Amino acid sequence: MKVKKNVFPLVKSVFMQIKSIAVFCGSKTGNNPLFEEHTKQLGYLLAEKNITLIYGGGNKGLMAAVANAVLEKKGKVIGIIPKVLTNWEHQHEGLTELHIVETMHTRKQMLYEKCDAAIILPGGYGTLDEVFEMLTWNQLSIHDKKIFFLNTAGFYDPLILHIQQMQNEGFLYGNHEEKMTILKEPGELVSWLAGSGD
Repeated sequence: MKVKKNVFPLVKSVFMQIKSIAVFCGSKTGNNPLFEEHTKQLGYLLAEKNITLIYGGGNKGLMAAVANAVLEKKGKVIGIIPKVLTNWEHQHEGLTELHIVETMHTRKQMLYEKCDAAIILPGGYGTLDEVFEMLTWNQLSIHDKKIFFLNTAGFYDPLILHIQQMQNEGFLYGNHEEKMTILKEPGELVSWLAGSGD
């Protein structure tokens, strides 16, 4: 993979070029109904803006919710799932494209390569694994893709505080706020897609 020069903060014109977004989220829906509601709203928004959804290919939990919402609005969905998870997450058979790959690492690499930006929804260990790999690659200038957190009902408040603590204690390079954008609800993504975000 080609190493790119660190260009943070991203200029507004980059946002106008977003054609695909990787969504990382749980294979469960969680306890708060707002998690699934926001996930569906995001899926509708992506389809309406003609943005391709790139995601983990599962048909359970929030993963299914975002994929089905995009498909409901006739949008394009590309799923990438490793063989080991085809039974666990039940791969979605109704996608525009479904790629079944050999390993988790291959899955993550393809997700990153195919997306122009990423948005993180509530999830568990797997979601956090993907979050921190992307943040690490951003910090190392391996990529310069914008990372959004959909912080539904304050789900990521403790994580954001911990990342701030890591910066306060001198363990991060650069300003973490330049590498992640926090959204409270899906509609806030629109201004970034239009190139008018801060």
